[in-house]
Amino acid sequence: MKTAYLDCIAGASGDMLLGALIDVGLDVEWLRAELGKLPIEGWQLKVSKVDKNGFAATKVDVVVGAQPHSRPLPVIEKVVMDSSVSESVKRRAIEVMRLIAVEEAAIHGMPLEEVHLHEVSGEDAIIDIVGTLLGVEKLGLERIICSPLPLGRGFIDGAHGAIPLPAPAAVAILKGLPVTGSEIEAELVTPTGAALVKHLAVSFGGLPAMTLQSVGYGAGTWNLKIPNLLRLFVGETDAAAVDAEFVALLESNIDNENPEHYQHVMELLFNAGALDVWLVPAQMKKNRPAVVLSVLCKPADVAALTALMFRHTPTLGVRQSELRRATLQRRVMEVETTFGKVRVKIAELGGGQKKIAPEYEDCAACARSSGASIDDVSFAARAAATLQLGLVAEEG
Repeated sequence: MKTAYLDCIAGASGDMLLGALIDVGLDVEWLRAELGKLPIEGWQLKVSKVDKNGFAATKVDVVVGAQPHSRPLPVIEKVVMDSSVSESVKRRAIEVMRLIAVEEAAIHGMPLEEVHLHEVSGEDAIIDIVGTLLGVEKLGLERIICSPLPLGRGFIDGAHGAIPLPAPAAVAILKGLPVTGSEIEAELVTPTGAALVKHLAVSFGGLPAMTLQSVGYGAGTWNLKIPNLLRLFVGETDAAAVDAEFVALLESNIDNENPEHYQHVMELLFNAGALDVWLVPAQMKKNRPAVVLSVLCKPADVAALTALMFRHTPTLGVRQSELRRATLQRRVMEVETTFGKVRVKIAELGGGQKKIAPEYEDCAACARSSGASIDDVSFAARAAATLQLGLVAEEG
């Protein structure tokens, strides 16, 4: 499995991540062409080699025209949604932006849709985010692990005056992640860098065992006492590795909802990004039968999903907790059966063992069109996947 390790020697920012990806082999002309699909005019992507305390590194500067002081989240998201970059990059860019927006809204006590963002209001920040995600996808980085993040000291100028470092937005985004203090008086981890790392990294810690293929260095702007670099290791690791990620759990006890309405509520929650939604019967005060509505989601989607729960159910309160979950690495392959094409999820267990799970919707569609039972379609898909995987194993 192609794995990247982010060694955040001097923190993380959007331009440092982008520089490291270019330094490790991302084609700059391809990147410029892809970024040209954004509805942004008059920008330049300047890439140069610089020296950072004796290390040759790649410095990326995004040059844009005059920028607004701040913009609301929907306006920023529209820049991404109106582009023609891949749907996966669009989705992930929105998730990164919402990671920042959720914390900014909480800091200022404002609804998510009304908060004006300073950190990602500029087109240069949008290009940093989209460019980094394009690079990760182009290089085929399937798994990203990150070192603990060093946090600098001091103050920077902000929209409301002097801001202590680390910046409040960066601190809020980094909740739940390993950080370490630094005596360096500079902004080492920007909110954009924090959001990108939190979105991309499946786990945090030391350099994993890998067959090392390449190393890249992304340079920061300032010259510091230490090398102002983000170092990127790329190599192959065991495909059976387990990922760990942070998720949020939203819950509410409801005793006055029409049971017929839950299907509608669940559909709204899934469409808004919920990872899973489930109902559990409960007995509440005064011996009332009730339902516990539980929603598992990414931290960036908490505000939007909480708002949906308040608007579309009778609840007056939603509990929130942060969890860490382990997931098997998986990929999706399409197989041909006598009933039609079916997508199949493949998860690696190690030692050559795999979990094979045909997609229910594909099996159901094939069953409806062919008149076969869904069990027959699922069995055929498993058999086809097993055969195809066996052929791949023999060739490899």
